[in-house]
Amino acid sequence: MAKKGIKANLDKQPIDVARMFDQVGKNYDITNTVLTMGIDAHWRRRTRQRLALKPGELVLDLAAGTAVSTVELTKSGADVIACDFSRGMLAAGAHRNVPKVAGDGMQLPFPDNTFDAVTISYGLRNIHDHEAAIREMARVTKPGGRLTIAEFSTPILPGFAQAYALVLRVLPGIARAVSSNPTAYEYLADSIRAWPDQEELARRINRNGWVDAGWQNLTFGIVALHSARKPLA
Repeated sequence: MAKKGIKANLDKQPIDVARMFDQVGKNYDITNTVLTMGIDAHWRRRTRQRLALKPGELVLDLAAGTAVSTVELTKSGADVIACDFSRGMLAAGAHRNVPKVAGDGMQLPFPDNTFDAVTISYGLRNIHDHEAAIREMARVTKPGGRLTIAEFSTPILPGFAQAYALVLRVLPGIARAVSSNPTAYEYLADSIRAWPDQEELARRINRNGWVDAGWQNLTFGIVALHSARKPLA
C-alpha cells in the first residue's frame, strides 16, 4: 500500500511543513521543472542577477531545499550557504557540493550581521510567521546588505490571471504524475492563492528591518522578485 502523503494546512505549523517537504524532496526538482514547463531555471537566473552578487561575498540561501538555487547563486563567484528547515530536502540535494545547514527561518542559526546578502526562493510563504522570518533575515545581514525574495505572486494581466487561476486548480492533478508527495501540491496551490500581492509584501518587508523594498515581475507577475536593503544604522 502506498504511503499516505503529508499535507500542511494554511496555519503552517512548522512540524507539519517540515514533514510535508521531507516527503516532497525525492522528486522535488523534476516536479518543479514539469509544473513550470522549465521556466524555473530562468527564474533562478533572474534571482541571481537581481541580487548582483560579487565574488567573495557571503550569501545565505534560505529555504534552499535541494540546493538547486544555491548552485545557481554560486555562479556569481559568491560563497553561498544553503539553509532549510527540512532535512529531507537537504538530503535530496546531498549530491550538490555546497555548504548546507538545517535551520528554522524564524530562528536562524547564524550570528548578527553575518551575510552580505540573503535570499529566499518560494519558501517565505511556507513559514509559520513570515514577518518574523523577514526580521531574522535582516538580523543576520550586514548593514547595507541586500535581500531578494523570489515568490509566487499576483498576475498583472486580467486575462492571464484567470488562466493562472485555472492552472492552480489543476496543479495537484499534474503533480500526481511526478511528485513523491502529490498531496503537498494541494497545500502549495492554496498557499499561493492566499499570499499577499506585490505591494502588500513590499510593505511587510519595509516594516520588518529593511528599506526601499520594491519588486520586479516575472512571467506577467506569476513570480515577483522583491528586493530591499538593510539600513546602515
